[in-house]
Amino acid sequence: MNKNIIIAGVGGQGILTIAAVIDLAAMNNGLHVKQAEVHGMSQRGGAVESHLRISDAEIFSDLIPRGKADLILAIEPMESLRYLPFLSKDGVIVTATEAFKNIANYPEEDSIRAEIEKSARHVFVDAEALARSVGNPKSFNVVMLGAAAPYIGIGAEQLEKAIAQLFAAKGEEIVEMNLLAFRKGLAN
Repeated sequence: MNKNIIIAGVGGQGILTIAAVIDLAAMNNGLHVKQAEVHGMSQRGGAVESHLRISDAEIFSDLIPRGKADLILAIEPMESLRYLPFLSKDGVIVTATEAFKNIANYPEEDSIRAEIEKSARHVFVDAEALARSVGNPKSFNVVMLGAAAPYIGIGAEQLEKAIAQLFAAKGEEIVEMNLLAFRKGLAN
């Protein structure tokens, strides 16, 4: 088993939380994990990416080479295009449909969507609406994790266990809200 995942978005969208859940689920299953992240501008709204490599064998590099990502999980649609050169020919993009317009010349949303549609196998997720349906817009990232779950290579029940572990210190209500958000994304 080898999975190369790029998680992309902008600061404040919970990219590192998604990576932490996947890391924990992988380690709970005895898998090897390497992760590297880049924080653009080191602030809320700056580009953030996480390279996440999971394998049942030893991993020697934490960075994913161009053309080798199995999954691009984008919490912001333009960010999915930024990492398109990393996607393998059989890879998939799972992206939120909601744009985070943090630059003056942000491209037209329809043109971004069209480029994604013609470039790769893809899944569009209205994560904002799904997060609001569970009562917390902050669960947007966990909705996206649920939508990407079928492409991660770790069972949904194992990802749910990791969510429960990661959020346990915040109380049962937060755990349950995040599990519901994950399931909404999974059912998307």
